[in-house]
Amino acid sequence: MGPAIGIVGGGQLAWMLAEAAQRRQIALQVQTPSTDDPAAALAAGVVEAAVRDVAGTAELATRCSAISFENEWIDLEGLAPLEAQGVQFVPSLSALQPLVCKRNQRELLRRLNLPSPRWFPLTAACPPKSTPVTSAPPRSQAVCPEGFSFPLMAKAATGGYDGKGTAILQGLDDLAALIARVDPENWIVEEFVAFEQELALVAARDRFGEVVCLPLVQTHQHQQVCDWVLAPVEASHALQQAARNIAASLLTSLDYVGVLSLEFFYGRQGLLINELAPRTHNSGHYSIEASSCSQFDLQLLSVSGQAVPEPSLQVPGALMVNLLGFERRSADDPEADYGRQRHALASLDDAHLHWYGKRGSSLGRKLGHLTVLLRSSEAQQRRQEAMERLQQIRAIWPLPEETVAA
Repeated sequence: MGPAIGIVGGGQLAWMLAEAAQRRQIALQVQTPSTDDPAAALAAGVVEAAVRDVAGTAELATRCSAISFENEWIDLEGLAPLEAQGVQFVPSLSALQPLVCKRNQRELLRRLNLPSPRWFPLTAACPPKSTPVTSAPPRSQAVCPEGFSFPLMAKAATGGYDGKGTAILQGLDDLAALIARVDPENWIVEEFVAFEQELALVAARDRFGEVVCLPLVQTHQHQQVCDWVLAPVEASHALQQAARNIAASLLTSLDYVGVLSLEFFYGRQGLLINELAPRTHNSGHYSIEASSCSQFDLQLLSVSGQAVPEPSLQVPGALMVNLLGFERRSADDPEADYGRQRHALASLDDAHLHWYGKRGSSLGRKLGHLTVLLRSSEAQQRRQEAMERLQQIRAIWPLPEETVAA
């Protein structure tokens, strides 16, 4: 077994990273709250501790040469003393600081003059402190800043994912109700973008300053959770290069080492950055089977100090479909593993099933994904092939009908 690296987190991203680590003979140590978490079964070792438990991370550091993260819910202040003592975090804590909350991201993009939706902090919509909040109708207890109009999209700056921590605001009443029920300090509000497509790009930068990217892909959401990903998206060379240039600018300006994932809106306003994720990403799962180097390989190589190669597609394209829980099933339910549906999906031509091994099922929960390799070389034919395969998959695995809880 080769070098040992650590990962804080034990969910499906860490599980797929552990699979890649086994193939590359890299010992992966994980810090996760439970040995039942997906990555625990494949890791070389487990520190059983919450992901924000700094003492657990200190223990993890004794077992490996560098530590990376499964998600952005990171206690930067708590980890700073460990970094000062020589623990190597990849990306560094200073590179992560502008990325771990959406407000920080928006401020970073503004400093770098990179395209993103216009926004304002929710505090800017709060009534003056002198206004008695109980003596007036709700709509008078909120102010829409000049230059903005409804609808608007509100987002929690921290803690939101997969549609949680977001709210569409149709008018002043919605804005006032949001102010009343959340901490305005932890929310931002953005213009509502009328996009034509949602796109995504996974990029990586190694310790030698080399930046590489997976292909630009289209993502499609169901109730604000990723439904499917089509790789590559049929896009002009100029659009693809614009996305790569944005990624390179971000990675280089932050002196960032590791994998960075970018979500874009594309439409009349051109290419706008929606969100950034300082980690591997749902939109890059197809790369496990379809690319010469998966997003997890890129993370392993960059964290362990090796050079990252430029990935290339090994097939004309791929469709990745998330398997979202479509029924509520407790962990002790004999049907909780969806065995019949999994068998049918795994039997499809050119299909690769990834089942995360989570306990129980709730509506909209990501339980696994299926990647189907596409055969059509021409872009429009490939898209038609992908949509036909999607219908085939949905006949076996339907989408959940209820909205994911916000």
